[in-house]
Amino acid sequence: MLLLLPPSETKRDGGVDASALDLAALSFASLTPHRKLVIAGLKGLSRSVGGSMEALSLGPTQRGEVDRNRAVSRSPVMPVLERYTGVLFDALGAGSLTAPSREFAGEHLVVHSALFGLLGGNDLIPAYRLSHDSRLPGLSLRRHWRDTITATLALEPGLVLDLRSDSYAALGPAPSSVVPVRVVSQDSRGRRVALSHANKAGKGSFIRAVVEAGVDHASVDSLLQWAGTAGIRLERAEAGLDLLA
Repeated sequence: MLLLLPPSETKRDGGVDASALDLAALSFASLTPHRKLVIAGLKGLSRSVGGSMEALSLGPTQRGEVDRNRAVSRSPVMPVLERYTGVLFDALGAGSLTAPSREFAGEHLVVHSALFGLLGGNDLIPAYRLSHDSRLPGLSLRRHWRDTITATLALEPGLVLDLRSDSYAALGPAPSSVVPVRVVSQDSRGRRVALSHANKAGKGSFIRAVVEAGVDHASVDSLLQWAGTAGIRLERAEAGLDLLA
């Protein structure tokens, strides 16, 4: 079972002393050539502060993001699940998991990055700034990643749950074998509406519950049975699963 997550715009600073990015050590090794091209494009862009600020939609106080990108190949690295911050990752709270739960998270959580493509939870990455809609010279992130990510996901043999945002799903549409999960609210008439900001916290809490339970579900039926016993309102929907907030 894999749980596919979006990344976060915000990243934690720092990393392991005297460490640096090792592309050969990342999960999903078939993506290495694609990663190299995006990294080269990001480094090229970072030569121009003004160009980077515009292409990455950065404000005046975010000048430091350009410096991060310039040093992306030599700056310290830390695990993916510790690097990303923000609402979803704060709700997941990887840093406060027990050792067994943290090990389970590292094995079963995958983050879809605009820079690296698919990343395992334990992969070691530097801080960087690149979003799904960033513009790199001569390289469209959507065209670059779209078919490759879809094909890679199609090769996964077990249950894959897609908790990405629409914007990251567009960088690699899920094949039919992948099960989308959306966070919804339900009104008095039973109508369901997908949530926006609150969905990140809902996804983070759901992921933490799955990780703490430590069950490698082989099917949707198994996941639904567990959710019912765990007090989680997870139900089949027309296009996957609905997580009721």
